[in-house]
Amino acid sequence: MKTSKCFLAAIAAVGLAFGAAGAAKADNEHVLSVASMADFTGPYADIFPPIAAGRRAVFDWWNAEIGADLGVRIRIREYDHRYDAARVASMWPGIRSDLNPVLILGVGGPDVAALRERLPDDKVPMIMATAGYGYAWMSDPWIFNPRATYAHEAAAFLNWYKEDRSLDRPVKLGIISSEASPAYVDIARGMQKYAEDNPDVVELVETIWTAVQPDDLTAHVHRIVRRGAEVIQIQTNTAAVVAAKRALQAIGRPDVVIMTSSHNGLPMSGSALGGIDQLEGNYEAHGQALGTADPTVAREFYDMLVADYDLTAGWNVATIMGLNQGIVAVRAIEAAVAEYGAGNVTGEAIREMMFATEFDTAELFEILPTLNFTREAPFPVAGLSVNIATVKDGEYTLAELGYPVPILNPW
Repeated sequence: MKTSKCFLAAIAAVGLAFGAAGAAKADNEHVLSVASMADFTGPYADIFPPIAAGRRAVFDWWNAEIGADLGVRIRIREYDHRYDAARVASMWPGIRSDLNPVLILGVGGPDVAALRERLPDDKVPMIMATAGYGYAWMSDPWIFNPRATYAHEAAAFLNWYKEDRSLDRPVKLGIISSEASPAYVDIARGMQKYAEDNPDVVELVETIWTAVQPDDLTAHVHRIVRRGAEVIQIQTNTAAVVAAKRALQAIGRPDVVIMTSSHNGLPMSGSALGGIDQLEGNYEAHGQALGTADPTVAREFYDMLVADYDLTAGWNVATIMGLNQGIVAVRAIEAAVAEYGAGNVTGEAIREMMFATEFDTAELFEILPTLNFTREAPFPVAGLSVNIATVKDGEYTLAELGYPVPILNPW
């Protein structure tokens, strides 16, 4: 595989930061178990296979190239909870008994809602791939998000949109959400709070509460467009994006912009619509690498996993979410091995290293920005940014790289 100088530089940085701890392979291999929460049969069944594939490829790479020298092997086991908080709660005691994990890879809101009160007692930290939630925004966390909340990411987009359009007034925003998930409700509440606190940036026209996977939103969308909405924020799922776009097409308003997140981003929603060209001029915004064709260190890391570790999932936002989650997890485990020794890695040790370690963007292969977790919040409270993609001339392309995330008040 052809390897560029920037990728070699990233590998070198990783070696300097982490490799020194594992100069000699231990005589006995220590196996660490990770619970990989999944949704293969629920509302995210269409996108979860590449997320899971991305996670697994990172662990395979780490086991072969780093863990082998440290005398540590990470095994992951997937548990399908169908994105349902009640199912997570019912499954967790069995997972604890059967697997005894030192770490959990979470899927989203149901994991947070079901386990946030359990994890401090069980002493198992959880790392997410998604953005965070206001109801989990508390000090001394056991749940870690490498991205800020969905409201943070949407607020960053709206700031960028206002600046990009040179508007001398607030952006008029409509939100499509659902009361079926605590995460969805939280996103809407966070944006309501941001609109209240920042009337010069955003004017919230209306929040549409609908089914978790709506079929027809024409009447609802027509109403908020008549009321002036120029941006519709949808950070729920692809079904909602499809329904909203079909509604805009039906009322002849392709100029109204839809903003999505990572898990329901432009390529995935475009595929559900019959082609990404259906989302011409729309946007996605989130705090991780983009799956565009632009040459990046993140893309080269992915290409290496494809060539050497049998990663078959495509280069897209869903796969990148798996890479994002996996790379933070293995770096935290690696730091715990260096600090406590291969035979002494526990959930508590990994959590302590989440606070004690600066996860440099080079060590994360630029999949994420540099991360510094503190005990103030489950996500870094400063230094985060979003990347913004759009569809231009039928092509998925970069619109903005590294736009800063604003400060939000808790809600």
